[in-house]
Amino acid sequence: MRAFDWPAMMRAGMLGLGLKPAEFWALTPAELRLMLGQTGAAEPLNRAGLDALLAAYPDHAKGCENGGSGRDRST
Repeated sequence: MRAFDWPAMMRAGMLGLGLKPAEFWALTPAELRLMLGQTGAAEPLNRAGLDALLAAYPDHAKGCENGGSGRDRST
């Protein structure tokens, strides 16, 4: 989890949204992020992330004669 940038959130909440300090501090970080349009959705998968997934979960198990499916295809 990334560190929460309080100075930036305070500027965005009080200057950008016009919140009073008491209103700002009454919000949870999730509520503030929602008001600022930050949904918390994961960033899109990039090539490095895809390569890491492919390495961790290959399509075929190494040394498996039936292609890694667990089924016998000879019948």
